[in-house]
Amino acid sequence: MRIPLSRIQLALFFILLCPVNIIGLWWAVGSPLVMDPNSICRKTKRLAGKQAELCQTQPEIVSEVARGARLGVRECQFQFRYRRWNCTSLNKYFGKVLQQDIRETAFVYAITAAGVTHAVTQACSMGELLQCGCEATRSRAPPRPPAAGPGEPAGSGEGGKWEWGGCGDDVEFGYEKSKQFMDTKRRRGKSDIRALVDLHNNEAGRLAVKLYMRMECKCHGLSGSCTLRTCWKKMAPFREVGDRLLERFKGASKVMGGNDGKTLIPVGHNIKPPDRQDLIYSAESPDFCQANRKTGSLGTRGRTCNSTAMDVSGCDLLCCERGHRDETLEFEENCLCRFHWCCVVQCKKCSVRKELSLCH
Repeated sequence: MRIPLSRIQLALFFILLCPVNIIGLWWAVGSPLVMDPNSICRKTKRLAGKQAELCQTQPEIVSEVARGARLGVRECQFQFRYRRWNCTSLNKYFGKVLQQDIRETAFVYAITAAGVTHAVTQACSMGELLQCGCEATRSRAPPRPPAAGPGEPAGSGEGGKWEWGGCGDDVEFGYEKSKQFMDTKRRRGKSDIRALVDLHNNEAGRLAVKLYMRMECKCHGLSGSCTLRTCWKKMAPFREVGDRLLERFKGASKVMGGNDGKTLIPVGHNIKPPDRQDLIYSAESPDFCQANRKTGSLGTRGRTCNSTAMDVSGCDLLCCERGHRDETLEFEENCLCRFHWCCVVQCKKCSVRKELSLCH
């Protein structure tokens, strides 16, 4: 049984595709979310429980949720830029893809949940939300201090004194808000595989942020002695989160529902059950070679490919063995730029020729 996307997820996945300066795309909720993120709450009157409470009492967090969803979709487009399906922002086609329980959908759910976690957490650290701030570290036991790095003074590593301080990222707050907003409650029947898969991939995305925090430190002391080191936890750059989830996408596991309707079983013999960080799916992906409105495929005709690459960006794979044509484009760009006091940069115009390979 196909489980329909909730209205809140439709709003996040479709309306958030366009840049901030565009008026906005209209979708199932009929609201330009990019212009007014809080319109999710006004238009989705059927929301209940935690989501309704969040919309009514903390609209500024809803704005950060919207920003996080845009962050996730942009990262999806970057990571899939050389693939047959490139996370296209055309809403009608994007919607058809999300209605299928395929591995591309798994990545979209994961990267969006990760984006919401990252954006809300970052807003806390930047002081943009009244409900949160820097991570509370008073009750945390100090972990093993990092060793002195290259070029750092002796005693700045394990031999020096150190303590928690600075402004650590409160990833727990971002994690909880992402979970509260993204994990829409659904009725789970015996055939509700889709709900289980979506919730699993949402969690995998959040864990890609939460479990990979890094420790940053600052030295204090006379003459660079680093007699005291103050340390805090920070999130990894979101590009690293995207890279990590892309690797999970490549190794995603196909699953089917268990007889109890509450568990997922890997398809195939001698395959280990996926862990919480793995991405999962239950249906095979279309090849995305030809345009097909039913599957949401735009095809790859006219796409730029790499005629010398042997990976997914190569013309053989991206063009689905239909062949490609080479074209030469000539355009002007700024060159030989110089800074003149004060304060002007003057450039010349240079003619540039670029060879492109385009799929038939």
